[in-house]
Amino acid sequence: MPFFLCEVGLVSPVRHGFFCNDSSISYPLLHTETISDSVLISVGILITSLAVTLGESYHVHYFPHSSHSIVRNPYVVALYKEIGAFLFGCTVGQSLTNMAKMSVGRLRPHFLAACRPNFTHLNCSAGYIEDYHCTGSPSAEKEARFGVLIIELHFIPTAEKSFYSGHASFAMYSMMYLVFYLQARFTWRGARLLRPLVQFVLLMLALYTGLTRISDYRHHPSDVAVGLLQGALVAYWVAFRVSSMFHHKDRPRCLPTTILDSPSSDGHTDC
Repeated sequence: MPFFLCEVGLVSPVRHGFFCNDSSISYPLLHTETISDSVLISVGILITSLAVTLGESYHVHYFPHSSHSIVRNPYVVALYKEIGAFLFGCTVGQSLTNMAKMSVGRLRPHFLAACRPNFTHLNCSAGYIEDYHCTGSPSAEKEARFGVLIIELHFIPTAEKSFYSGHASFAMYSMMYLVFYLQARFTWRGARLLRPLVQFVLLMLALYTGLTRISDYRHHPSDVAVGLLQGALVAYWVAFRVSSMFHHKDRPRCLPTTILDSPSSDGHTDC
Protein backbone atom coordinates (compact mmCIF):
# COMPACT_ATOMS: atom_id res chain seq x y z
CA MET A 1 0.00 0.00 0.00
CA PRO A 2 2.75 2.59 0.69
CA PHE A 3 4.23 1.79 -2.72
CA PHE A 4 0.98 2.33 -4.64
CA LEU A 5 -0.07 5.39 -2.63
CA CYS A 6 3.18 7.08 -3.63
CA GLU A 7 3.17 5.90 -7.24
CA VAL A 8 -0.35 7.10 -8.05
CA GLY A 9 0.41 10.56 -6.70
CA LEU A 10 -1.85 10.53 -3.63
CA VAL A 11 1.12 11.53 -1.48
CA SER A 12 3.23 14.51 -2.56
CA PRO A 13 6.91 14.82 -1.69
CA VAL A 14 8.18 17.36 0.81
CA ARG A 15 8.77 20.70 -0.92
CA HIS A 16 12.25 22.16 -0.46
CA GLY A 17 13.86 25.39 -1.48
CA PHE A 18 17.23 25.89 -3.14
CA PHE A 19 20.25 28.14 -3.50
CA CYS A 20 20.51 29.99 -6.81
CA ASN A 21 24.18 29.09 -7.21
CA ASP A 22 23.74 25.41 -6.30
CA SER A 23 25.56 23.57 -9.10
CA SER A 24 24.37 20.15 -7.89
CA ILE A 25 20.82 20.83 -9.19
CA SER A 26 21.82 22.69 -12.35
CA TYR A 27 22.28 19.75 -14.72
CA PRO A 28 20.26 19.47 -17.95
CA LEU A 29 16.99 17.58 -18.11
CA LEU A 30 17.35 14.51 -20.34
CA HIS A 31 14.03 13.23 -21.66
CA THR A 32 15.38 9.72 -22.25
CA GLU A 33 16.78 7.27 -19.73
CA THR A 34 19.46 4.66 -20.33
CA ILE A 35 17.38 2.11 -18.41
CA SER A 36 13.69 2.95 -18.18
CA ASP A 37 11.32 1.85 -15.43
CA SER A 38 9.55 -0.65 -17.67
CA VAL A 39 12.81 -2.28 -18.78
CA LEU A 40 14.17 -2.42 -15.24
CA ILE A 41 11.08 -3.98 -13.70
CA SER A 42 10.30 -6.41 -16.51
CA VAL A 43 13.87 -7.66 -16.90
CA GLY A 44 14.52 -7.87 -13.16
CA ILE A 45 11.35 -9.81 -12.42
CA LEU A 46 11.48 -12.00 -15.53
CA ILE A 47 15.13 -13.04 -15.14
CA THR A 48 14.74 -13.86 -11.45
CA SER A 49 11.40 -15.61 -11.86
CA LEU A 50 12.67 -17.70 -14.79
CA ALA A 51 15.83 -18.72 -12.93
CA VAL A 52 13.86 -19.60 -9.79
CA THR A 53 11.30 -21.60 -11.80
CA LEU A 54 13.98 -23.67 -13.52
CA GLY A 55 15.94 -24.11 -10.31
CA GLU A 56 12.96 -25.19 -8.22
CA SER A 57 11.71 -27.56 -10.91
CA TYR A 58 15.09 -29.31 -10.94
CA HIS A 59 15.34 -29.28 -7.15
CA VAL A 60 11.88 -30.76 -6.60
CA HIS A 61 12.34 -33.39 -9.32
CA TYR A 62 15.68 -34.75 -8.12
CA PHE A 63 15.50 -33.99 -4.39
CA PRO A 64 11.84 -34.36 -3.35
CA HIS A 65 10.89 -33.68 0.24
CA SER A 66 7.67 -33.92 2.20
CA SER A 67 5.46 -30.87 2.64
CA HIS A 68 2.68 -30.11 5.10
CA SER A 69 1.09 -27.45 2.86
CA ILE A 70 -2.57 -27.56 1.89
CA VAL A 71 -1.53 -27.67 -1.77
CA ARG A 72 0.01 -31.07 -2.44
CA ASN A 73 1.70 -30.30 -5.75
CA PRO A 74 5.38 -29.97 -4.80
CA TYR A 75 6.19 -27.75 -7.80
CA VAL A 76 3.49 -25.24 -6.91
CA VAL A 77 4.60 -25.21 -3.28
CA ALA A 78 8.25 -24.65 -4.21
CA LEU A 79 7.45 -21.83 -6.63
CA TYR A 80 5.13 -20.19 -4.11
CA LYS A 81 7.86 -20.22 -1.47
CA GLU A 82 10.65 -18.78 -3.60
CA ILE A 83 8.89 -16.51 -6.10
CA GLY A 84 6.45 -15.40 -3.41
CA ALA A 85 9.35 -14.46 -1.15
CA PHE A 86 11.04 -12.60 -4.01
CA LEU A 87 7.93 -10.57 -4.85
CA PHE A 88 7.34 -9.84 -1.18
CA GLY A 89 10.85 -8.40 -1.00
CA CYS A 90 10.14 -6.28 -4.09
CA THR A 91 7.18 -4.61 -2.41
CA VAL A 92 9.08 -4.12 0.85
CA GLY A 93 12.07 -2.57 -0.90
CA GLN A 94 10.04 -0.23 -3.10
CA SER A 95 7.83 0.81 -0.18
CA LEU A 96 10.93 1.78 1.79
CA THR A 97 12.27 3.63 -1.24
CA ASN A 98 9.09 5.61 -1.84
CA MET A 99 8.73 6.43 1.84
CA ALA A 100 12.24 7.90 1.80
CA LYS A 101 11.56 9.84 -1.41
CA MET A 102 8.41 11.43 -0.03
CA SER A 103 9.83 12.12 3.42
CA VAL A 104 13.15 13.61 2.30
CA GLY A 105 12.10 15.30 -0.95
CA ARG A 106 15.65 15.90 -2.11
CA LEU A 107 15.92 17.87 -5.35
CA ARG A 108 17.22 16.00 -8.37
CA PRO A 109 20.32 17.11 -10.29
CA HIS A 110 18.06 18.41 -13.10
CA PHE A 111 15.70 20.31 -10.79
CA LEU A 112 16.38 23.82 -12.13
CA ALA A 113 16.02 22.63 -15.73
CA ALA A 114 12.69 20.95 -14.94
CA CYS A 115 11.30 23.76 -12.81
CA ARG A 116 12.85 26.79 -14.57
CA PRO A 117 12.08 29.33 -11.84
CA ASN A 118 11.94 33.00 -12.83
CA PHE A 119 15.20 34.28 -11.37
CA THR A 120 14.25 37.90 -12.10
CA HIS A 121 11.63 37.65 -9.35
CA LEU A 122 13.93 35.90 -6.88
CA ASN A 123 16.22 37.56 -4.35
CA CYS A 124 19.19 35.24 -4.72
CA SER A 125 21.26 37.43 -2.41
CA ALA A 126 19.01 36.33 0.45
CA GLY A 127 20.48 32.85 0.22
CA TYR A 128 18.03 29.97 0.59
CA ILE A 129 14.97 30.44 -1.65
CA GLU A 130 11.70 28.89 -0.48
CA ASP A 131 9.12 31.08 -2.22
CA TYR A 132 9.41 30.36 -5.94
CA HIS A 133 7.23 29.49 -8.90
CA CYS A 134 8.10 27.09 -11.72
CA THR A 135 7.81 28.56 -15.21
CA GLY A 136 8.74 25.48 -17.20
CA SER A 137 6.46 23.59 -19.53
CA PRO A 138 3.25 22.22 -17.96
CA SER A 139 4.67 18.71 -18.04
CA ALA A 140 7.94 19.76 -16.41
CA GLU A 141 6.14 21.80 -13.78
CA LYS A 142 3.78 18.92 -13.03
CA GLU A 143 6.77 16.63 -12.84
CA ALA A 144 8.33 18.89 -10.23
CA ARG A 145 5.14 19.12 -8.17
CA PHE A 146 3.47 15.69 -8.15
CA GLY A 147 4.32 12.07 -7.56
CA VAL A 148 4.08 10.50 -11.03
CA LEU A 149 3.63 11.90 -14.52
CA ILE A 150 2.69 9.59 -17.39
CA ILE A 151 4.05 10.67 -20.78
CA GLU A 152 4.41 8.39 -23.77
CA LEU A 153 3.32 5.38 -21.70
CA HIS A 154 6.23 5.47 -19.28
CA PHE A 155 6.86 7.00 -15.88
CA ILE A 156 9.00 10.08 -15.37
CA PRO A 157 10.26 10.51 -11.79
CA THR A 158 9.64 13.86 -10.13
CA ALA A 159 12.32 16.47 -9.61
CA GLU A 160 11.74 16.36 -5.85
CA LYS A 161 12.20 12.61 -5.33
CA SER A 162 15.93 12.13 -5.62
CA PHE A 163 16.81 10.39 -2.34
CA TYR A 164 17.28 7.56 -2.75
CA SER A 165 17.46 5.81 -6.11
CA GLY A 166 14.63 3.37 -6.74
CA HIS A 167 16.39 2.06 -9.85
CA ALA A 168 19.52 1.25 -7.87
CA SER A 169 17.64 -0.36 -4.98
CA PHE A 170 15.45 -2.55 -7.19
CA ALA A 171 18.30 -3.58 -9.49
CA MET A 172 20.52 -4.53 -6.56
CA TYR A 173 17.70 -6.35 -4.76
CA SER A 174 16.68 -8.48 -7.74
CA MET A 175 20.25 -9.32 -8.78
CA MET A 176 21.47 -9.94 -5.23
CA TYR A 177 18.50 -12.20 -4.54
CA LEU A 178 19.40 -14.18 -7.64
CA VAL A 179 23.03 -14.34 -6.48
CA PHE A 180 21.91 -15.86 -3.18
CA TYR A 181 19.58 -18.25 -4.98
CA LEU A 182 22.36 -19.51 -7.24
CA GLN A 183 24.56 -19.99 -4.19
CA ALA A 184 21.90 -22.15 -2.56
CA ARG A 185 20.64 -24.13 -5.56
CA PHE A 186 23.40 -24.15 -8.20
CA THR A 187 25.47 -26.80 -6.40
CA TRP A 188 26.74 -28.70 -9.43
CA ARG A 189 30.39 -29.56 -8.79
CA GLY A 190 31.41 -28.62 -12.31
CA ALA A 191 30.21 -25.04 -11.74
CA ARG A 192 32.97 -23.94 -9.40
CA LEU A 193 33.90 -21.13 -11.79
CA LEU A 194 30.65 -20.80 -13.72
CA ARG A 195 28.57 -19.92 -10.66
CA PRO A 196 30.81 -17.09 -9.38
CA LEU A 197 31.12 -15.79 -12.94
CA VAL A 198 27.35 -15.55 -13.32
CA GLN A 199 27.05 -13.98 -9.87
CA PHE A 200 29.69 -11.40 -10.76
CA VAL A 201 27.87 -10.49 -13.99
CA LEU A 202 24.60 -10.06 -12.09
CA LEU A 203 26.19 -7.72 -9.58
CA MET A 204 27.81 -5.72 -12.38
CA LEU A 205 24.41 -5.30 -14.03
CA ALA A 206 23.01 -3.90 -10.79
CA LEU A 207 25.99 -1.57 -10.38
CA TYR A 208 25.71 -0.42 -14.00
CA THR A 209 22.05 0.40 -13.50
CA GLY A 210 22.92 2.59 -10.54
CA LEU A 211 25.70 4.37 -12.42
CA THR A 212 23.38 5.21 -15.32
CA ARG A 213 21.19 7.13 -12.89
CA ILE A 214 24.14 9.43 -12.23
CA SER A 215 25.08 9.83 -15.90
CA ASP A 216 21.42 10.53 -16.77
CA TYR A 217 21.35 13.30 -14.11
CA ARG A 218 18.47 11.58 -12.32
CA HIS A 219 20.24 11.05 -9.00
CA HIS A 220 23.17 12.25 -6.96
CA PRO A 221 25.97 9.72 -6.28
CA SER A 222 24.90 9.41 -2.62
CA ASP A 223 21.34 8.56 -3.74
CA VAL A 224 22.66 5.67 -5.80
CA ALA A 225 25.00 4.45 -3.04
CA VAL A 226 22.19 4.31 -0.48
CA GLY A 227 19.86 2.66 -3.00
CA LEU A 228 22.38 -0.09 -3.72
CA LEU A 229 22.95 -0.65 -0.01
CA GLN A 230 19.22 -0.85 0.73
CA GLY A 231 18.63 -3.31 -2.10
CA ALA A 232 21.44 -5.56 -0.88
CA LEU A 233 20.20 -5.52 2.73
CA VAL A 234 16.62 -6.35 1.76
CA ALA A 235 17.84 -9.17 -0.50
CA TYR A 236 19.92 -10.61 2.35
CA TRP A 237 16.98 -10.39 4.76
CA VAL A 238 14.53 -12.05 2.36
CA ALA A 239 16.96 -14.77 1.26
CA PHE A 240 18.02 -15.82 4.77
CA ARG A 241 14.99 -14.92 6.92
CA VAL A 242 11.93 -15.14 4.66
CA SER A 243 12.79 -17.58 1.89
CA SER A 244 13.46 -21.27 2.54
CA MET A 245 16.35 -21.60 0.10
CA PHE A 246 18.96 -21.83 2.87
CA HIS A 247 16.93 -23.93 5.28
CA HIS A 248 18.73 -27.15 6.10
CA LYS A 249 15.70 -29.33 5.49
CA ASP A 250 15.47 -28.08 1.89
CA ARG A 251 19.11 -28.54 1.00
CA PRO A 252 19.81 -31.46 -1.34
CA ARG A 253 21.89 -34.18 0.17
CA CYS A 254 25.24 -34.81 -1.46
CA LEU A 255 25.31 -38.10 -3.33
CA PRO A 256 28.55 -40.11 -3.09
CA THR A 257 30.21 -40.50 -6.47
CA THR A 258 33.55 -42.06 -5.48
CA ILE A 259 34.92 -44.07 -2.60
CA LEU A 260 36.29 -40.81 -1.16
CA ASP A 261 32.72 -39.47 -0.91
CA SER A 262 31.29 -42.54 0.81
CA PRO A 263 29.22 -41.97 3.97
CA SER A 264 31.10 -41.89 7.24
CA SER A 265 30.25 -43.99 10.24
CA ASP A 266 27.65 -41.47 11.44
CA GLY A 267 25.77 -41.63 8.14
CA HIS A 268 26.83 -38.22 6.78
CA THR A 269 28.78 -37.44 3.64
CA ASP A 270 31.68 -35.03 3.47
CA CYS A 271 31.02 -32.90 0.36
